[in-house]
Amino acid sequence: KNKDGRMNFKEVQRLLKMMNVDMNEDHALRLFQDADKSESGTLEGEEFVLFYKALTQREEVLSLFQDFSEDGKKLTLLELVDFLQQEQLEDEGTEELAMELIDKYEPSETARARHVLSADGFLMYLCSPEGSIFNPRHQVLWQDMSQPLCHYFISSSHNTYLIEDQIRGQSSIEGYISTLLPPCRVDCWDGPNGEPMVYHGHTFTSKIPFREVVSTLGKYAFKTSDYPVILSLENHCSMEQQEVLAQQLKDILGEQLLTTTTDGRVPTQLPSPEELKHKILLKGKKIGRLEDTLDGPGDEAPDVSDDDNGAEAEEERRRVKVGGLVLPSGGTQHSSALQKDKESLAQALSDCVVYCKSVSFRGFQEARSHSRPSEISSLSEAKARKLIRDAGNEFVRHNAWQLTRIYPSGLRTDSSNYSPQEMWNVGCQIVALNFQTAGTEMDLCDGLFSQNSRCGYVLKPPFMRDKDTLFNPSDPDSWEGPGPTTLTIQVISGQQLPKVTNSKDGAIIDPLVRVEIHGVPADQAHQETKYIENNGFNPRWDETLQFQLHVPELALVRFVVEDYDKTSRNDFVGQFTLAFANIKPGYRHIHLLSKDGTSIPPSSLFVHIRITEPPGPEQD
Repeated sequence: KNKDGRMNFKEVQRLLKMMNVDMNEDHALRLFQDADKSESGTLEGEEFVLFYKALTQREEVLSLFQDFSEDGKKLTLLELVDFLQQEQLEDEGTEELAMELIDKYEPSETARARHVLSADGFLMYLCSPEGSIFNPRHQVLWQDMSQPLCHYFISSSHNTYLIEDQIRGQSSIEGYISTLLPPCRVDCWDGPNGEPMVYHGHTFTSKIPFREVVSTLGKYAFKTSDYPVILSLENHCSMEQQEVLAQQLKDILGEQLLTTTTDGRVPTQLPSPEELKHKILLKGKKIGRLEDTLDGPGDEAPDVSDDDNGAEAEEERRRVKVGGLVLPSGGTQHSSALQKDKESLAQALSDCVVYCKSVSFRGFQEARSHSRPSEISSLSEAKARKLIRDAGNEFVRHNAWQLTRIYPSGLRTDSSNYSPQEMWNVGCQIVALNFQTAGTEMDLCDGLFSQNSRCGYVLKPPFMRDKDTLFNPSDPDSWEGPGPTTLTIQVISGQQLPKVTNSKDGAIIDPLVRVEIHGVPADQAHQETKYIENNGFNPRWDETLQFQLHVPELALVRFVVEDYDKTSRNDFVGQFTLAFANIKPGYRHIHLLSKDGTSIPPSSLFVHIRITEPPGPEQD
């Protein structure tokens, strides 16, 4: 505090409070005196390092280290190999891996030269990406990308341009830059001087020129990944401005805009993300059928869908009334323009729609007999829920050959979200969420799409890609597994957990850990540890939680740390969510994320994970 390069005990105590450590004064004083080698009653540079090391000594890691080390001081190469095989269940090339870990994480040159790992090196390995709960092999592009588009879950945002709420929020180009992954949605309306504008119709959100949105799209579309971006066009424009939309799309995006099928032929199934690399696909209404465009313009009556513009706009109008807001002047003209919209679609804009023609959903029977793979239906969350309840298996089969998009209810004026999990359980690919709203739903979305190089595409399990599948998420008799998989999680300790935002000065958290399973209805579950009083720095739980997973292929696991409060709701401290398929067994660190999904180093949980598969037929 007084810049003299030393810390007296009072200053150390103040620092501990800031670091979320509520330490017994005698214990703190004992550590302080041990570190004060010069016996000056203050700690200088090196002495403070000693004090900090004693403070952050991880007993639980040290005793694990000593379990495998014969002399308690180092792990030889063979001892490290034993640990990697027995505890971390690393099965191939363990000796090479052990050498690699020593080279990478052992701080002492002498130890590195002798191919041994000290306790410090061991801790560094456990805190590294290789010691993380997330399987590093699944962080890179690890899935087959050559299957039809409908065989993937596709990361998607709704009202991408909004950064606040749906009624009065600011529209922003930033919204697009931060969520530019596969599908993003653009609401287009007539603007002044023949320039179409993007904003949330019938509301007071601000406006952005369409030209700017498309330029941003062209510039940032493939920064995150090479795989296709789907642009969902909600078109409320007049014929004249639709021509402008089409012209701007073609001029600005050029080669990036897909304007014909990949091989020039009528598709019998959707192309793969691999075939559509670096392409922007337009989702919207289309005149006639795709085959007419390929054989030359058709002369039949325009088969123009009213799907998104009808259903979603209708819901938005109802929502605006519910919100007690008066429509901006011209609201009635918008709805009549909407009506006219159904009959009048500019041919130039229609021609830009290839694989994602919006059609109204009129039942699975109808879709099977009349639909094509290049058509896509949008359903509100309520309609989707009803179909899941009434025809779960048909829904899964439908999604094995055609794309489905789900959008949030218009009544969610606060931009809240529904759970994407129930939609993924039936194989819906494009589950649109309000990306600007943090919470469990976005954690699940980020958790699912944090794998596969974050490219925005995650391959569905095999039983959801088969048109004749019997799978129904709500019916246990339709799951063809040998029995449930057991997930056992020992929650050992926490490290340097952050303070709760806006907490009182000097307040120390009482952390507890909750583990949630999100999956098919039978797998939905959560359990939590007891809370530890006044310790956000190095709490120890040593508690074991166990779950049975019937359909592990669809399960997501969410770890949440909360600050226990006996009088009101617990406060959120941090979380981490990942697909069950991406979990590495053994002793692992979970690096926590904040409410909005950003990392908060060095906060972590230390756990031991065991996965017990049911015995296969040959083991019975």
